[in-house]
Amino acid sequence: MEIINGLHNLRPRHRGCVLTVGNFDGLHRGHRALIDALCDKAEALGVPSMLMTFEPQPREFFAGTKLPARLTRFREKVHLLSQTRLDRLLCLPFNEQTANIEAKWFAKDFIVDLADAKHVVIGDDFRFGRGREGDFALFERYGREFGYEVSAMSTLLQDEDRISSTLIRQTLAAGDFAGATQMLGHEYFIMGRVVYGRQLGRQLNVPTANIRLQRYRAALEGVYCVTVEGIGDSERQGIANIGVRPTVDGKEPLLEVHVFDYAGNLYGSLIKVTFKQKLRDEQTFESIDALKSQIGSDLLEARDYFAGQGVDAQGISSP
Repeated sequence: MEIINGLHNLRPRHRGCVLTVGNFDGLHRGHRALIDALCDKAEALGVPSMLMTFEPQPREFFAGTKLPARLTRFREKVHLLSQTRLDRLLCLPFNEQTANIEAKWFAKDFIVDLADAKHVVIGDDFRFGRGREGDFALFERYGREFGYEVSAMSTLLQDEDRISSTLIRQTLAAGDFAGATQMLGHEYFIMGRVVYGRQLGRQLNVPTANIRLQRYRAALEGVYCVTVEGIGDSERQGIANIGVRPTVDGKEPLLEVHVFDYAGNLYGSLIKVTFKQKLRDEQTFESIDALKSQIGSDLLEARDYFAGQGVDAQGISSP
């Protein structure tokens, strides 16, 4: 899959495709079904498949400081999309100018002038243009006017509920990881590079690998049993806190991961943290000693959870 990040990297050879447009947050089973239809159509027409997305996501642009929870950051979205048949990913900036484009000119400027799309595949709830004025019927009309076809994918259901990024966020917030996995088609994870922190975990005898979430609000908050990939060849077990760490006056959202029985240096490493089970909400403690005591209890509970799954701390199944 080729990644085209920004208009300045768009070349004449990128014109001519079957296109889809959207956030694809979480890349759930509904998204994957749409991408399969996109790739099938591209193969039938003999042109590449392309997904156009925006950063920040439009909802984030309009929300200001009240950011909505996000299932996948751009790195994670790329990781998931690379496992599909998609040929090209085009990421464009969403800004004031983009937000104010009328639906008609979006249908021409982005679809024809930028991508020269022969066919567009969208979800049946897709909206576009200033104030979300455009729907499928309007997109189809503009397609006829500008010389391309538009088709819509029907909603994918699970237990009579529409699979959506919103429902998955709610399911994760409720701690229902099995339900979220069914809708996503994969376990929920966060990827990132380990950065230097304040070394507070080390002072508490629980060293952590820290991943900054930048300005994004994660879909999870609290303490979790996790597995970690990116440390050698094996999957490791651990415990993670995701939040702002109120007891130590934290302010920025951070993912802190303690990997069981590991004393190596992970700074700069790219790791993948998969969430297995929620232990508790993030909370404020009266003292560092109280926090340290609770961490000890969390560690015991997490090890008990994994022991019940029949695997050791290195992810090896017990006989």
